[in-house]
Amino acid sequence: MKFTALYVRVSTFEQNEASQIAVIEKWLEGNGILPESLRWYIDKGRSGDNLVRPEFDRLTGDIFLGQIETVVTYKLDRVSRNLRDGVNTICDWCDRGLRIVSVTQQIDFNGIVGKMLAAILFAIAESEQDTRRDRQAAGIAVAKANGKYKGRAKGWRKGNPERAKQLKAMGLSYHEIAVILGVSRAAAINYVTDYAKKRAQKCLPQNASQVPLETPPEPTTNSAPA
Repeated sequence: MKFTALYVRVSTFEQNEASQIAVIEKWLEGNGILPESLRWYIDKGRSGDNLVRPEFDRLTGDIFLGQIETVVTYKLDRVSRNLRDGVNTICDWCDRGLRIVSVTQQIDFNGIVGKMLAAILFAIAESEQDTRRDRQAAGIAVAKANGKYKGRAKGWRKGNPERAKQLKAMGLSYHEIAVILGVSRAAAINYVTDYAKKRAQKCLPQNASQVPLETPPEPTTNSAPA
């Protein structure tokens, strides 16, 4: 028996994937696809800039094993926001004879036409990502010119050091941790090592440096007073 794969992705842990799932479930109901033929693959807190995602890896593994006949996603940019990665992925799936469905875009990607449409949509997705970054950079530049840009608040961190430590304990590399948290590799290393240092400091007695040393007793003498 082959399965219908349902792929969902949100970029941050704060985002809710429920809306994507609801739209896909409505599509499944309308097309009469039985629940027992479904497999869900949900990546949470994963960027579309690359393909380093555990559930996406599981999906590609099941496709390689010939267990999947259809891949359904909320929108094509859930698969990738990188033109090259996206086109290579869709072309590989089409060559394997898979049916690929983007529910909100109402498109089935099959054969040569499907590959062409996918290439256009992936290019648009990558362009949107670049435009978003350009606007952010432009806004910062204007704020700096007007003397209103103060940078990040003191103590602000883009990633979560405790989460970084947890991921490292699970055996993930610094590169993988950086991708998950959306930070640089150097930041990921800093989170893990800095967190470890703070944990070690907590294990020390409080005010250890302020504990007074025991004063040695004064030497006694047996000599009689003169």
